[in-house]
Amino acid sequence: MSDADSALSEHRAERAASSMNPNLKRHVQSTQQFETEDYLRGLRNRNRVMLSRAITLIESTRPDDQKQARTVLDACASARTNSIRIGITGIPGVGKSTFIEALGLHLADSGKQVAVLTVDPSSERSRGSILGDKTRMPKLATHENAFIRPSPTGGSLGGVARTTRETILLCEAAGFTHILVETVGVGQSETAVHAMVDCFLLLALAHTGDELQGIKRGIMEMADAIVINKADAHEDTVVQQTRQTLRQALQLLPERTSGWTPPVLTCSALKSNGIADVWQAVRDCIDHLRKTGAFEERRARQARHWLRATIDHALQQDFYANDRVQQALPDLEDDVASGTRSAYTAAQRLLELYRSPEDKA
Repeated sequence: MSDADSALSEHRAERAASSMNPNLKRHVQSTQQFETEDYLRGLRNRNRVMLSRAITLIESTRPDDQKQARTVLDACASARTNSIRIGITGIPGVGKSTFIEALGLHLADSGKQVAVLTVDPSSERSRGSILGDKTRMPKLATHENAFIRPSPTGGSLGGVARTTRETILLCEAAGFTHILVETVGVGQSETAVHAMVDCFLLLALAHTGDELQGIKRGIMEMADAIVINKADAHEDTVVQQTRQTLRQALQLLPERTSGWTPPVLTCSALKSNGIADVWQAVRDCIDHLRKTGAFEERRARQARHWLRATIDHALQQDFYANDRVQQALPDLEDDVASGTRSAYTAAQRLLELYRSPEDKA
């Protein structure tokens, strides 16, 4: 699904939800009003209730909330933090939630402040999601040094919610130094999470013969480390065979400009075996990137990327909120569906309506 399709789907879903229950949209989007300084003070004091409210604020689509959210985010973005952002992805069934809880507990038990941002895929029909990640991480969810925030994708690409990057900034402002970002799963648009983290972990499973099935080349190229999870469920010879195959696959990829060589590790997240080795690999990766200057370069590149992504989203929202576009869109869609008009000419007509001044519409 393209960004434009996602924005259109979001617009239609909101309209459909409102028609079924006029109070639903208002109930979902409304937030208790706080002054901007209340949010900032709460974040500085590491008030988790206020952190949750601040995240709800930036997720809101109300214009007044969005305006206040920009002010809060500006203050958070200017603050310097010594944080580490880690992305975790992998095919469905690889054990991402179990792995994240094991890694999060390893960090939290050592006194580190850990924020876990998990994402549930939204239904394309209802836009709803289960948001059950806290139930899948029961120990971490109750740890005093951890904070878990599940968010729906809302149709966003890349297996991350539209506001995930902004949520990272809020968590860092609230004193969380280790941010774990879980994605829905491996897909062609999974580059979104890579564009917001410092170290990208790809979880894999040990199989016989087809262990690389479902793992796309692009994901392999982005991974800073590959972790074979559930290693205890297979014979050691099978695990080592998979490990060797993955190493050989990495050798076929272009050399990284940073000079970092991704390791291939094994672990059993369920038993917490090998988690310390995974964390050491993450530390080694971060240390290498900082020594070579690639760490700052990556973050600067990510900031530029998200500037453009934010512009794209704002333009899409403005486009589909335009009255002239809303009026003409249904008929033009029918024309395209019936074959009486091409998608190209219909799009051009909509863009003309969007760009035209009010008095010439």
